[in-house]
Amino acid sequence: MGRYILKRLILFFPVIFGVVTLVFFLIHLMPGDPVEVMLGETALSSEKEDLRKSLGLDKGIGEQYLIFLKNARKGDLGKSVHTKRPVLETVIERYPATLELTIAALIIAILISIPAGIISAVKKDSFVDRGFMLFALLGVSIPNFWLGPLLIILFSIQLGWLPVAGRESIYHLILPAITLGMGMSAILSRMTRASMLEVLNKEYIITARAKGLSSAVVIMKHAFRNALIPVVTVIGLQFGALLAGAVITETIFSWPGIGRLMIQGIYTRDYPIVQGCILIIALSYVLINLITDILYSYIDPRIKYEK
Repeated sequence: MGRYILKRLILFFPVIFGVVTLVFFLIHLMPGDPVEVMLGETALSSEKEDLRKSLGLDKGIGEQYLIFLKNARKGDLGKSVHTKRPVLETVIERYPATLELTIAALIIAILISIPAGIISAVKKDSFVDRGFMLFALLGVSIPNFWLGPLLIILFSIQLGWLPVAGRESIYHLILPAITLGMGMSAILSRMTRASMLEVLNKEYIITARAKGLSSAVVIMKHAFRNALIPVVTVIGLQFGALLAGAVITETIFSWPGIGRLMIQGIYTRDYPIVQGCILIIALSYVLINLITDILYSYIDPRIKYEK
């Protein structure tokens, strides 16, 4: 296990290098002149030239890339065009808010989906099973940009129970977390059900029942634990997707995270900020996948990793 973890950690750095490279070229190879977009066509040539030099856009794409790698190695992602503050410092200030929202959404999704998936598998083809799967279908079908305003209208405007926007208390977290977590809970409940159904037909489950073990012990200790690998895989992948999906939810609820910061950067044509936000989200995604791979060995000891 130790050698596998070490191998994964070694492979982590080439992946990080690839992500950094991909983000750089995706931003810099976009059509159009970013300087003209930032300043407008009516700006003076001298102003455009000064901004182009300050952003390093007067150099070739290869030289820009090498400078970017050199600075990124030191934690320097440039400065915001509008605030003149370091990009990394600005993004790190916003990151805890996004992480808080993502974790809250993940907790809500797990609390809803895991019991729903287990019950659906145990009660296969029953009324309860069909009801949970209908819920999962609705959860997958309803987009965040529709669910968020709907929750605001119902719980904030009509009932007045919860605040609309901001991050001042735990109550401000409820609606955006539900909005972000509903889609994941639908996906996760379907995966939990499918994984449990596959495991419940195994011989060791039949043997456990034959020994007289209670249904709760058979389901939770034997079936659910062995069905957990694909569920953990989906949780890991979806957690990274939640970070990226928080962009829409943060905008709807004015949540001060990096998703909203990126949208603001797009509106103001602040390309260093946009590049920094995308890079941090991508790196978080890669790190979460690494943690998910390492968790496999602790969840299912039967897994044998190549040495």
